[in-house]
Amino acid sequence: QFPGKLVRLDPGDNPPETALAEQYNIPLPGFHSRGADIDRNGVIWASLGSGHLGEFDRRKCEGPLNGPEATGDHCPEGWTFHRYPGPGFPERPESSIESSYYSWVDQHNTAGLGENVPMSTANLYDGVHALVDGEWVTMRIPYPLGFYSKGFDGRIDDPDAGWKGRGLWVPSGDRTPWMMEGGLGNRPLVVHFQVRPDPLAK
Repeated sequence: QFPGKLVRLDPGDNPPETALAEQYNIPLPGFHSRGADIDRNGVIWASLGSGHLGEFDRRKCEGPLNGPEATGDHCPEGWTFHRYPGPGFPERPESSIESSYYSWVDQHNTAGLGENVPMSTANLYDGVHALVDGEWVTMRIPYPLGFYSKGFDGRIDDPDAGWKGRGLWVPSGDRTPWMMEGGLGNRPLVVHFQVRPDPLAK
C-alpha cells in the first residue's frame, strides 16, 4: 500500500489482549519499505523503493504516539532519508535508481567500519552500501565477476585477531547464475568482505 509504513508492536503483559500497535507511514519523497533492521538506539533503518535508506527515530515524534490522533501520518519529523549512490530517473532526479532489498545494522563492528553502522544491499553496485558518519562506503565485487546481493550478515570469528577475525558474509541472490561470467554450470556465490584499517595493514 503506497507509500508504505512501519508498524511497531508492543506486546504488553498479556498478549494478544494487551498488544498495542503503532503505525508510521513513510512521508514523501520516501516510499515502499523493504527489509529493515534496528540499531542500539532504537532507530529503524529500512531500504526504500524510492532509492533511499530510510531512518526512523520514534523519539523525534512531537505528537501522540498512539490513540485516535495517531493515524499513521502523525510523525513525519521522525523520518530522515539518505539517498543511495547512483543516478536518478529523469523524472525523479532526487532519488536513486539503486533498488536495495534489505538493510542491516552492524551493531558490533563485524565489518570493521565501526559500531552501529547501517548497511544495505547494493543490487546495482555488485555489493553492499554502508552509511558511515553520513557518507556512503560501497564494498563492491570487482568486474567481471558480477554479483547481486539479496541479504547478508556479519560474524566475528576471533575478537583478538583484528580485521582478520571479522567480516561480512554476503550471498549472491541472482536467479540466473548461468548468465553471469562463466556461463553454464555457474553457481551462486557467498563472498566474505573484510575491511583493513589501512591499505597496508597485515
